[in-house]
This record gives sequence, C-alpha cells and structure tokens, in this order.
Amino acid sequence: MSKTALLDYGMGNLRSVARAVEHASGDVEVVRDASAVSGFDRVILPGVGAFADAAMHLRESGMGAAVAAHVDAGRPMLGICLGLQLLFDIGREDGEHPGMGVVAGEVVAFAVDRTHGLKVPHMGWNALRFDRPDCPLLDGLEPGCHVYFVHGYHAVPADDAVVMASATHGIDFTAALWRDNIVATQFHPEKSQAVGLTMLKNFLRM
Repeated sequence: MSKTALLDYGMGNLRSVARAVEHASGDVEVVRDASAVSGFDRVILPGVGAFADAAMHLRESGMGAAVAAHVDAGRPMLGICLGLQLLFDIGREDGEHPGMGVVAGEVVAFAVDRTHGLKVPHMGWNALRFDRPDCPLLDGLEPGCHVYFVHGYHAVPADDAVVMASATHGIDFTAALWRDNIVATQFHPEKSQAVGLTMLKNFLRM
C-alpha cells in the first residue's frame, strides 16, 4: 500500500484530516521530521491560521524545502486551505510575506461588498464550477457540488490555467488548483462530506 504523509509543522488541523484520509481507505502518517518526507509516496499540506506564521514555520522546520523536493520528484501533493495559499509567491495578510513560490501568484484579502449581506471570512458551503473538469481530483463529481470553506483570503494565480475549480463570494475566486502532480483546495475536503471524501479517494489514486 502506498504511504501518505500528513505534514505537521505546527499550523494544521491534523486530526480531522487524518480521520478523513483513513475513512477514504488511505494509509496516512503524521510526519513532524522534514527528513522523513522523502520516504512517502504523497504528501498532504494542511493549514489553519495566519500566512506569515505558517510560512515561517515551514521554513524553520524544513518542511517547505521537503515539500518542494517532493514536488520536484514528481510525487503527488495536496494542499488544503492555508496549505494552498502557502504554495504561492506572496501572502498579503498583515503586510507582505514570502510564500513557498511553488505556484506563481499572490494571496489577497476578499474585497466584497458587505452591504449586500456578504461576510468575511467566507464561511460555509458554496458551489464549485469546474474550470478543468479533466483533473483527476474531480473524478465522479459534478459541477455545482458543494464544499465547505473557511477563509478570509484567496489566491490569485499569475496563470489562470492552474485554476481547477472556482466559486463565487461577491467575486469569483480560486477554489482549487491543479498543476502536474500538485492539487490544492481552498476549501476543506475533510469537512465536505461525500464530495470531500470522493476527492480524497481520488487523490490517493494519483
């Protein structure tokens, strides 16, 4: 059975993600040592909290370099929520902070009209549009399926071709991306019930 590393760099919702992967019939192990990442077939980079703190933890723990090496080796990786945002060049939460630079672009605050009842953070269920329905993460799913979001910032890729799925919260935003062996979701598949479980099963087959 192939092995999946769930990376613990001090900023992740590990328990719920681990349970969801196990429910998807995956063999998952929480990994705290960056040097151990190379021994796994795929990695999951979760994340909750502030961009700057998370980026610092990734650098100091060596996890950022380990993820980059894993990606360069052509092995599958999944970023979840903040784990998607950290892949980008720059995060603009409370200043300007460097990300991992794996995907070109930046992470910015939602600019929405709150007078129409829209709230930030964007929290709750929202429908997906499939920009790249051929992505293996979407196998067995239909456009318009609902997933669960909790975020106040969103990624703006330099190249729209990496956008796998999008959603709307006052503005259209990147809900998920796909480039080669990288998939990442702004939403939480581990909180997205049957849809999220299908995505995790699909990732485990990548």
